[in-house]
Amino acid sequence: MLTKDNDISDNYLLLDSGNLQKLEQVGKYRLIRPALNAFWPPSLSKKEWNEAIGTFTRNSSGGGKWQWKQRPPLSWKINYGNYTLIAKPTDFGHLGFFPEQIDNWEWLTKTVSKTPHLQTLNLFAYSGGSTLAMAKGEANVCHVDAAKGMVDWAKDNLSVNPQIPTNIRWIVDDVNKFINRELKRNKTYPGIVLDPPSFGRGPRGQIWKIEQDLIPLLKNLKNLMGSKPRFMLLSMHSHGFSPNSLERILFSLFNDKGTVNQGEMIIREQSGKKLSAGIFATWHC
Repeated sequence: MLTKDNDISDNYLLLDSGNLQKLEQVGKYRLIRPALNAFWPPSLSKKEWNEAIGTFTRNSSGGGKWQWKQRPPLSWKINYGNYTLIAKPTDFGHLGFFPEQIDNWEWLTKTVSKTPHLQTLNLFAYSGGSTLAMAKGEANVCHVDAAKGMVDWAKDNLSVNPQIPTNIRWIVDDVNKFINRELKRNKTYPGIVLDPPSFGRGPRGQIWKIEQDLIPLLKNLKNLMGSKPRFMLLSMHSHGFSPNSLERILFSLFNDKGTVNQGEMIIREQSGKKLSAGIFATWHC
C-alpha cells in the first residue's frame, strides 16, 4: 500500500556505474545496487558515491541485503518515462521497476496503438511497466504474475497514473496453468509480452527453469496468439542467452516469417554513457 510519503514525486536517473555497481538517484534518495557487467572504474568521485543512503550487496548464495545510512520510507513515487511509478527497495535488491525497459515500453505503446483494443497478454508481469505501456496505447491487457504482492503493486502503479485507461485484467496464477486454461477456452491474445525469470516457483510450488521450460512455453504462446498474431516481446536477464539467441528463437518459432529486432536493454547515464542491463527481441508482422 502507499505510504504517507507518496506525495513526493521526482525523477529516476542513473548517475554513474563502475566497480560492478551502479549509482542511482531514485526520487530524492540516492542508492547503490549491483551492476555485474560494470567492469570499468566509476566516472564520478567517491564523494558523489558516498552520498548514497543505501547500498545493496549480494552474497554468495544469490541473495543479499541492504545497508542503510538513512532508511527511506517503505515506498515513494518517482517519475520515469512519462509514468509515475512506486519505488520500494525489496529484499532482492529490486526497486519495483526495471529502467532498462523504457525503450520497450515506448515500442509497445506505439505497436498496440496501431490496432485499437488489441487483446494483449503480459506474463511474469511483475509490477506492470509493460502493462501500463500497452494500456496507454488502448490495448486490452491481461496481466499475469504468480505473486499476489506483485499484482497488487501493479494495481497501485495504475492508480497513480490516472491518464492510463483501466482496461486491464489482473490474474494471480502460474503462467503455464493460465496458458493451458486459456487454450482450452479458445481464447486468443495476438500480442504477448514476457520477461521470464531464470528460476521461479508458482503459488503452489510449481518450478520454472528457463533452460528447459522456455521453448515449450513459447510454442504454447504461439498457439495462444491465434491465426492473426501481431507481436511478441521477449526480454531476459538470464545468463547463457544473447540477443542473437533470442532472435534465432523467435525466427524459429514463427517459421522465419515477420520481422525480428533484437539488442541489449540499455540504461543511459546522465553523462550519456550506457549501461547494459539485459537483452530483448521483438517479433511483429
